[in-house]
Amino acid sequence: MRRVVVTGMAGMTALGNSFEEISPKLNAQTAGIRNMPEWEEYTDMSTRLGGPIDGFVHEKAYPRQARRSMGRLAVMMVKMGGEALEHAGLTDDPIVKSGRMGVAAGSSYGSTPATLDFVEFLETGKAKGLNATSYIRMMSHTAPVNMGVYFGLQGRVYTTSSACTSGAQGLGYAFEAILSGAQDLMMAGGSDEFCPTMTMVFDRLYATSTRNDDPQHAVRPFDETRDGLVIGEAASVLILEELEHALARGAKPIAEIVGFSTNCDGQHISQPNRKTQEVVMRQALEQSGLSVSDLSFVSGHGTGTATGDVEESHATHAVFGDRVPFHTLKGNFGHTLGACGAIETWLGIEQLKEGQISPIANLANVDPKCADLDYVIGNTRKVSKNAFSSSNFAFGGINTSLVVSNYE
Repeated sequence: MRRVVVTGMAGMTALGNSFEEISPKLNAQTAGIRNMPEWEEYTDMSTRLGGPIDGFVHEKAYPRQARRSMGRLAVMMVKMGGEALEHAGLTDDPIVKSGRMGVAAGSSYGSTPATLDFVEFLETGKAKGLNATSYIRMMSHTAPVNMGVYFGLQGRVYTTSSACTSGAQGLGYAFEAILSGAQDLMMAGGSDEFCPTMTMVFDRLYATSTRNDDPQHAVRPFDETRDGLVIGEAASVLILEELEHALARGAKPIAEIVGFSTNCDGQHISQPNRKTQEVVMRQALEQSGLSVSDLSFVSGHGTGTATGDVEESHATHAVFGDRVPFHTLKGNFGHTLGACGAIETWLGIEQLKEGQISPIANLANVDPKCADLDYVIGNTRKVSKNAFSSSNFAFGGINTSLVVSNYE
């Protein structure tokens, strides 16, 4: 029976690019959300809140020739991929280009600036902004393809462009590729660059927070006063590896992926369903071989939307009851879309190793419509260093659940 371990991790967020930098902010319930005065021209958009990674200039990350086919999100993923490979001790290892290593990653969309050049062509008939790589930067599989080219990967490429489950499916499909024997190593994760169009998707659904004068407290998962989500920006890549392969080369496993499931509601394009969410969590837990009592905590999706939080809480309660500590990180980062499953797994592993989890930012009074979970409120909570479950959900009724254990 093959086992799949994590041997390298990297991520970038609005609160920092390392756990050492991010952890104190999570414990203090700090949010990487700010008011967006540059959005004043968007008069039909109600929210003025976002969580961009300020200060990161993607145009300076690599020489122009190397990033010709990369928009911002692809640059973010390639950069995190390089750092994760370094963390895993694989930077110059020939296994990377051997065909035994692949990539599973995705985003909600590609880079929108390239899309604008195509729009200009349609409106004016002039293609002055288009070049040979415009589509590569725009396409939804731009992140894994650019990672494959940059690192010389010759294994499998899984494109997980499934909105808010892109990162989680990237990890899950990478896990399955190694478990089946198709690959020995995988780069896995997700990213989304910050763009007002992503915010407008939810604003048009009346699902964004309009606490424009109070960005630090805008995202309030499961709180009775929540008024919607805020879009953030992030990227994360994890290196997954077959256990014996990792040990043979002297690598030190960080954690082990022990369960994964994904399914579809098959009912509504944007309304979540607690029944199928319950099924996906239960299936991942069953595959892991762990019991509910083995879990240190549950990492929830927790977008801060009216219906989403209610449905998720009841699905979670049906599987885990009210005795497993429950938290979410979206009060800190906002909804990072294709990146959320990846950064929540990365930071979940870090918190598991530390034996404590941060409180749910801005949760003061649980909505009585939500299930009676053991919400982590107010202060950091000490937990065991055993294992955790992480769930994410997306438009189209796509549900995912991962179970991760501490290899030690």
